[in-house]
Amino acid sequence: MFDINKIRSDFPILNRTVNNKPLVYFDNGATGQKPKQVIDALVNYYSNQNSNIHRGVHTLSREITIAYEEARQTIASHINAKQVSEIVFTKGTTESINLVTYCFGKIELNEGDEILITEMEHHSNIIPWQIVCEEKKAVLKYIPINEAGELILEKLPQLITSKTKLVAFTHISNTLGTINPVKEMIVQIRSLCKAAVLIDGAQAVPHLKPDVQDLDCDFYVFSGHKLFGPTGVGILYAKQHWLEKFPPYQTGGGTIKTVTLEKTEFADPPLKFEAGTPHIEGGIGLAAAISYVNAIGFEAIQKHENTLLDYATKKLLEIEDIRIYGTSKHKTSVLSFNVGNIHPFDVGSILDKYGVAIRSGHHCTQPICKFYNIPGTIRASFAFYNTVEEIDVFIAALKKAIRLLS
Repeated sequence: MFDINKIRSDFPILNRTVNNKPLVYFDNGATGQKPKQVIDALVNYYSNQNSNIHRGVHTLSREITIAYEEARQTIASHINAKQVSEIVFTKGTTESINLVTYCFGKIELNEGDEILITEMEHHSNIIPWQIVCEEKKAVLKYIPINEAGELILEKLPQLITSKTKLVAFTHISNTLGTINPVKEMIVQIRSLCKAAVLIDGAQAVPHLKPDVQDLDCDFYVFSGHKLFGPTGVGILYAKQHWLEKFPPYQTGGGTIKTVTLEKTEFADPPLKFEAGTPHIEGGIGLAAAISYVNAIGFEAIQKHENTLLDYATKKLLEIEDIRIYGTSKHKTSVLSFNVGNIHPFDVGSILDKYGVAIRSGHHCTQPICKFYNIPGTIRASFAFYNTVEEIDVFIAALKKAIRLLS
């Protein structure tokens, strides 16, 4: 049973006030809030388990090494990785993409080769590819979007050639909320070429449970903090053969089997890619977050979030001069919009006075803003702990902001 009151009681921050108003947190696209089960896992680590992992023979080190590797197993099971060694801990989605870009570019990309991404990508899935293509004299191409904020997939056969080495795209747009048909896209890509496929799942994992084997992607990346876990920890899923083929992204302690003054032999994946002391409590906290959302169930989460999205969309469209960006039939609980010629920053500042936290700006998707010829948007992004009543507070505050700014 989906008990919204019980769920909200698990999130301490939802009890606080902002500017003497109850907090209405609609900035979940930027980061999710943390349930006490995650907070307790972090406190327990520092209170009872604090030690470094791997190689230690004392009790604390052995205990926390087991806990950390069990967290890796929890994450592998959650996304249905074929084997636990395909899970690499990183700092977040951005580092995961940079790791793939660096390693793939170093061994796979040559002059004249092509990388294909989309016009709706977060900057983190644009800039690294721009840099590696410039370095390797490769060509970066883009799948365009339409007015509804959907990929124009009819263009795929024209964009993919025998030189296409990798296709990278977001599972869900952080600005538009569009859920891309990633499985169908991968099937089509495989029918056209032998390119590797990377999926940016940062915005997807709070709303759905990816199955990397069913998708048949080569790489799937996401951040812990979007999934109601700690900041500073993320995941790179990569098929085993890529991890075995890739050179280390960084080097140092933890990445080696043996070191002599003449030569270094590196560890097997995933440790080859985890240089230095990792974010131990981050991995454990992420596993706690995954256990928490799975206990609620993603079917129940999606049903509730779709109710919020439908209700908020209806209420927004009752306001004069509202334009919503991202009107795909297949979207998640994200609403990006503008009101007439009012600047998004001004609206966001006034909403804050009423305790409503939204995001205003380009959301690290400037190509999308250029497509719509706007400076940015007002973005309200909902999570399973949000309520219809909070949307009413948001709409009332928005109407007041519009009156003040008109």
